[in-house]
Amino acid sequence: MFKSSVFSYPKCLLAFALLLPDFATAQSSLDGANTSWILTASALVLFMTLPGLSLFYAGLVRSKNVLSVLMQCFAIACIASLIWLTVGYSLSFSGEGAFIGDFSKAFLSGIAEDTLSGDIPETLFAMFQMTFVIITPALIVGAFAERMKFSSMLIFSALWIICVYAPICHWVWGGGWLAEKGVLDFAGGIVVHITAGVAALVAAIVIGNREGFPDTPMPPHNLTMTVCGAGMLWVGWFGFNAGSALAANGDAAMAMLVTHLSAAAGSIAWMAIEWYRYGKPSVLGIVTGMVAGLGTITPASGFVGPMGAVVIGLSAGVICYWATQLVKRKFVIDDSLDVFPVHGIGGILGTILVAVFASSELGLFSGQGLDMSIAQQLGVQLTGVASAVVYTAVVTWILLKVAGLLTGGIRVSKEDEVHGLDLVLHEESGYKL
Repeated sequence: MFKSSVFSYPKCLLAFALLLPDFATAQSSLDGANTSWILTASALVLFMTLPGLSLFYAGLVRSKNVLSVLMQCFAIACIASLIWLTVGYSLSFSGEGAFIGDFSKAFLSGIAEDTLSGDIPETLFAMFQMTFVIITPALIVGAFAERMKFSSMLIFSALWIICVYAPICHWVWGGGWLAEKGVLDFAGGIVVHITAGVAALVAAIVIGNREGFPDTPMPPHNLTMTVCGAGMLWVGWFGFNAGSALAANGDAAMAMLVTHLSAAAGSIAWMAIEWYRYGKPSVLGIVTGMVAGLGTITPASGFVGPMGAVVIGLSAGVICYWATQLVKRKFVIDDSLDVFPVHGIGGILGTILVAVFASSELGLFSGQGLDMSIAQQLGVQLTGVASAVVYTAVVTWILLKVAGLLTGGIRVSKEDEVHGLDLVLHEESGYKL
């Protein structure tokens, strides 16, 4: 007789279970490390807008408009979050359409605590992507600062998220036609920076220059505030780029490293140009160069190596600097806080340079050493840039006109602009004397 202690039924069942395929593991493959990192990255990206970008912009405007800029960024964070919940996430990341998603995940339908996107909760993926949709229209605020009605800004931003951000996000990250072509945009060169930058340029042209521009000096009222915001943007950008790896791995680590190096190189390049031209380096210049370096490395951050990142950052500092001079001095367009020349041009430059510095053909300057032809990938990247620029420009112009019709014009009166938007629109003042 067999001893029951050796061949007991429970032990036999256990041994049999060990021979079966690991169905439980296959069905539940949440990765705790990756989940923890993306939770952190989501907080960092939201930190970029609230308070990073808000303070950066608020310090750059005149004191009579400081609260209006803070209010606009805060309100956009709220309205963008609700739009993302209702239709934004679904239009961006559901369905198999080439140009737009469907409504199958509207109101996050079908997404529960145990629903996964890869090896992280889909609720977390939706939250991470929500922080991107928050900062993108907030960037556009810098173009029409100090002269747009608050009501017009809300309507325009809400419509823009649905009609511009969601479709282009689907093209690139949601399995749309650009994704099928193999476009490379790791963290938002096309989806965030090109769309925001082009929309900003169109908005600045449509709304017109501020009263007194360019003859009346309009210096930043509080550079201390701007530098604090810039520092928050720099730190928060690690979540933006390294978080886009969607894992706690070597790709995230490399993305963080190249992000930092590009920001440093962009800062030095911009500072050096001003130092050479004017005899003194400016605080505004070095922080603006930092943002240019960060925006330009964004699409390339998951594909290039350290040396490629340095070249990209230096290029960003030089090219974005001269772009600001062209927009404001040559074309006399009052993109108040330089959104297009910094984010738009930076996004375009970085998206194009991905094709160069991600290729294995460059040796030391290559990143992952992707097995691709520079020329062939360059064509794909240019297609992505051109389509995003044209679509964003046309739809943004239409939405600004719609917002104007709904609010009786998108711009405040000349008298209100002179008094300042803080008192006129909010009956509050940023500073009590």
